[in-house]
Amino acid sequence: MDLSVIFPFADELGYVGLALVSFFGSLIPFVPLPAFIFLATMSAGDSFNIHYLAIISAVTSTVAKQIIFLISYGGRRIITEKTRTRMKPFERLVKRYGAAAAFVAAATPIPDDLIYVPLGLAKYNPLRFFISTLTGKLVLSYVIVLMSHYFGMNYVEPVLENIHDPTVVYVGFAIFVAMMVAAILLMLRMNWERLLGRFAPWTVDKDDKKSDD
Repeated sequence: MDLSVIFPFADELGYVGLALVSFFGSLIPFVPLPAFIFLATMSAGDSFNIHYLAIISAVTSTVAKQIIFLISYGGRRIITEKTRTRMKPFERLVKRYGAAAAFVAAATPIPDDLIYVPLGLAKYNPLRFFISTLTGKLVLSYVIVLMSHYFGMNYVEPVLENIHDPTVVYVGFAIFVAMMVAAILLMLRMNWERLLGRFAPWTVDKDDKKSDD
């Protein structure tokens, strides 16, 4: 099966389609809808300029994440107060390493809102957040684009050659999303005070303990 079969409409949607998928896929907090699969499909051939693809993907996803960050910065409730209280030690941790945390979250295919929302709640500098996130998204987008364009088919074709129905790929993607959602829910319910209290005791505030009592 050719990689383009997974998203047969990619050529028709073009750059505008990539921008929309990247933006709206990144705008939903805590739900991993990795537009990089769509990006990889468009990068595999010679139909599109790979630099345009990388830049469009990076900029649109960064704008979406900036919106989530600013909503959190303004104090809007993306997570419940109880969950936020439980995550306050983690919030202090990511704020100390704000730029690096935002960059790593953007440059790796992880549920990055777990970093971005606490940074917003912690009132991290919006400009630094934007620059760090955009830089990370550019790195990730270029890695995906270059690997898909120059090497992707060599590694993907042996895996796909025995797959004749793209539904198998969609099901696998759905399972991946379910696993990521489960991991996110686990992290949101984790006792960060107990976990970070051992390795980074400065993240734990006595007032947090009182509020939990």
